[in-house]
Amino acid sequence: MAELWPLPAPMVDRMRRFADSGETPAVPRVAATVVMIKPTRPMRVYVMRRASAMVFGGVWAFPGGSAEPGETPPEAAAREVAEEAGVLLDPAALTPWSRWITPEFEPRRFDTYFYLVALPPGADPRALTTESDDTAWVTPRDALDRLAAGEWAMLPPTAVTLRQLDAAGDLAGALAAAATRDPSTPVMPRAVDGHLSIEL
Repeated sequence: MAELWPLPAPMVDRMRRFADSGETPAVPRVAATVVMIKPTRPMRVYVMRRASAMVFGGVWAFPGGSAEPGETPPEAAAREVAEEAGVLLDPAALTPWSRWITPEFEPRRFDTYFYLVALPPGADPRALTTESDDTAWVTPRDALDRLAAGEWAMLPPTAVTLRQLDAAGDLAGALAAAATRDPSTPVMPRAVDGHLSIEL
């Protein structure tokens, strides 16, 4: 069953302009993002608020970004976390979770691989670049409550991932859930009457 997510007015405008133009969708760039999990009870995840000058400025998300030529998604994920948060990760230690492709009406599109990883012992994530202006360790439920209250902005992939992790309960539950998923099949939101239709 599809979920419908309302779109902000600027995205609705882009969607309508794209539909009227008959243009070919932009080719998505490969990207990767990592959900770093602190194995506390309840578990907490590391999120960053993108700086206003960045793509998706003001939006809370997990650390990540575009792959460089020749990189695999896990390699890109580990590099981005090192650059943005100062945490060194072994790409082989990342657990695949999901894959999302930006809707066709967006001029900049990404084919983004999501990974889970337990925070390495002794690691201390911190914002190292001008790409983010705030960070937080939050439970998935707290992040979702802030989204519902209008305190935080998030894109659907982040919100859906947080909801799924909240249902998993803890790190062990999340890793067990990951083993039952097929992250090779992408989630591809479609524009429908001013909403995003998402098949999960």
